[in-house]
Amino acid sequence: MSKRNSSKYKLDRRMGENIWGRPKSPVNKREYGPGQHGQRRKSKVSDFGLQLRAKQKLKGYYGEITEKQFKKNYTEASRMKGDTSQNLIGLLEQRLDMVVYRAKFAPTIFSARQIVSHGHIRVNGIKCNIASRKVKPGDVVSLGKKAQEMALVIEAQSLAERDIPDYVAPDGTDKITYTRVPTLDEVPYPVKMEPNLVVEFYSR
Repeated sequence: MSKRNSSKYKLDRRMGENIWGRPKSPVNKREYGPGQHGQRRKSKVSDFGLQLRAKQKLKGYYGEITEKQFKKNYTEASRMKGDTSQNLIGLLEQRLDMVVYRAKFAPTIFSARQIVSHGHIRVNGIKCNIASRKVKPGDVVSLGKKAQEMALVIEAQSLAERDIPDYVAPDGTDKITYTRVPTLDEVPYPVKMEPNLVVEFYSR
């Protein structure tokens, strides 16, 4: 599985929310922050603090992508026509590792990135190992032969905690078609995401 197995739960604790909706998250047992003073950290948060938290939560959900990559997505979203926050979500949902995760080819976004980087994923029949590659509507994403028998993939496909969203059309168990770029309300986040606050953070 992913090398980030433990730290992703630290992010859950820090945010006080089960960001990925995983049943093993420590937040399911205790919603307060980590450390001996975690229960007392309830001071009033400034507008900047709320914006920063929204950015950390969204960036963390997509596998703790680097600040450089995340800001690049924001910059691209701000140059596109329409609502910047919606555009940002659309761009993040087009990442190959996220499409692999949505297709239930991997149990976590971290393991989805690992599967991609190890060359187990095909886009329109061609092997691709770049997790940040943008998948376009109409693209077909499939598992390589070895990946179809991996325990990680079999585990992911049996998960009852999440469903394949409407904008990802499955074709059997090893292939999907990315049908369209989703809007914010179509994305199945387990917790509330606030990309509008992320836009405010970067546009300061």
